[in-house]
Amino acid sequence: MSIYENYLHEIRDSQGRLERVELDYPQDFNFAYDVVDRLACQSPDKTALVWCDTEGREAVFTFWDVARESARMANVFSAAGLKKGDRVMLVLKRHYEYWFAVIALHKLGVVAIPATHMLTTQDLTYRLQAAQVRGIVCTTHNAVPEKIREAVAQTGQEPLLWTVREDRAGFRNLTRELSAAPATMARVGTCVTDPMLLYFTSGTTGYPKGVIHDFSYPLAHIVTAKYWQGAEEDGLHFTVAETGWAKASWGKLYGQWLLGSAVMVYDFDNFDPKQLCAVIRRYGVTSFCAPPTVYRYLVRKGIEDMPTLRHASTAGEMLAPEVFRKFRERTGLSLREGYGQTETTLLMANLLADDPVEGSMGRPSPLYQIELRDKDGRPTPQGQIGEVVVVPRDGRKPVGIFSAYLDQPEQYARAWRDGAYHTGDSAYRDEQGHYWFHGRFDDIIKTGGYRVGPYEVENVLMEHPSVVECSVIGVPDPLRGQAIKAFVVLCQDTGPSPELEKEIKDFCNGRLAEYKWIRLVEFVREMPKTISGKIRKTELRGRLPHPCAH
Repeated sequence: MSIYENYLHEIRDSQGRLERVELDYPQDFNFAYDVVDRLACQSPDKTALVWCDTEGREAVFTFWDVARESARMANVFSAAGLKKGDRVMLVLKRHYEYWFAVIALHKLGVVAIPATHMLTTQDLTYRLQAAQVRGIVCTTHNAVPEKIREAVAQTGQEPLLWTVREDRAGFRNLTRELSAAPATMARVGTCVTDPMLLYFTSGTTGYPKGVIHDFSYPLAHIVTAKYWQGAEEDGLHFTVAETGWAKASWGKLYGQWLLGSAVMVYDFDNFDPKQLCAVIRRYGVTSFCAPPTVYRYLVRKGIEDMPTLRHASTAGEMLAPEVFRKFRERTGLSLREGYGQTETTLLMANLLADDPVEGSMGRPSPLYQIELRDKDGRPTPQGQIGEVVVVPRDGRKPVGIFSAYLDQPEQYARAWRDGAYHTGDSAYRDEQGHYWFHGRFDDIIKTGGYRVGPYEVENVLMEHPSVVECSVIGVPDPLRGQAIKAFVVLCQDTGPSPELEKEIKDFCNGRLAEYKWIRLVEFVREMPKTISGKIRKTELRGRLPHPCAH
């Protein structure tokens, strides 16, 4: 029996179709002890992690290895004074030490704060102050130690500082300390409602919010891995995500290990589609998940043979139908879109039991009861746009939905109102029960009495051969209330001109309903983005009106 079966129960109808799943777990459930250490005892030689980098180095770790190294690391942290409830930031890129470190922190009941190496000194300063960080473990790459030193100096705090592998002034060398640490430890008592992870959101509309998940969070990702990504016992799942993002928790750790699948980690800085295909082929990856950007590159640069790949999934933004079609033509696999947030686990997806519908969010996860509601909290009928909300089935917070915003109880109360979690995302449901993303409520454009989701327009814009990147917003218009404006980044060999502006408008407006027509185009060299790569529409809205508005 796979270990996840101890916690997940399927409820099926009289025809055997899956209706919902329920999770059952003890109040002291701790992923580190009850999954990792248990697998290490039951199947010590079972592969947990396959790692390689761009320099040709590779390593394979069993669950026994992870259990042993995480215990050593926990002993190092404990000896340094870290204790249950403290907060430790992990800035480890795709280094395999991340897996040892995050499991070590879970064993101690210390809150892990995954963070990307792309953070600036200012970003780090904000997070150190907001979270009162007691320790930091970081890579020596990309000048991360130098930025951390500057940030620490600015805060006046004195967190414990470690690097891995190499020495840096002002930092302890965690790799060296591990060699002298004991490989066993007594279980530290934790409760399933204790804080376990702290992620900072991307801050699209303001300062990043700290999202706190408790020790039940890993169990909700059984659904992510089993019913959407296609991870399986003794398989090898590969999610392209750096460990600083919540997507790493979705696809590089919890659900996969609960299912008995190993995770593939490719440690790289600059994305190369051919190298990615080579990794999938060389190591026999069976399931793969990546953001739409990766798939766009794959279909443009050419997909090489990947014979072991059985499932492919994507999430994070809209994906053009052309990419779906080309990927299927070249691999025989249908891309399955999924939807969720940093605050949640998988909320909707084109699940493995269904035929995927291109461009759709799919259907609700069997773990959650999802409704679409209008601004007054009433359910919206089929075909009408409403906010995606998660409604508890039994009155309790569903497993996998965050437990708090860091020091922002008012924000948390706003998200959890009227007995449901409000995502702030809008969608509509079609006759077949598929959900279609419409946009963030903050981003929805109201023009001429109509509501337009920017993604609908952006999807068409991206089909123009001269457009590399785009973003659509609403700008004030005396006739329509708002006019639709497109910001466009052009291909390197294409320059802006009035003729091209007209060509792009004609191209798009010929493919859009009249109320969705683009009225304004502004060519820009690059888009303002958050550290996670999301376009800051708020900043675009703050720019001066286009002088050629008409």
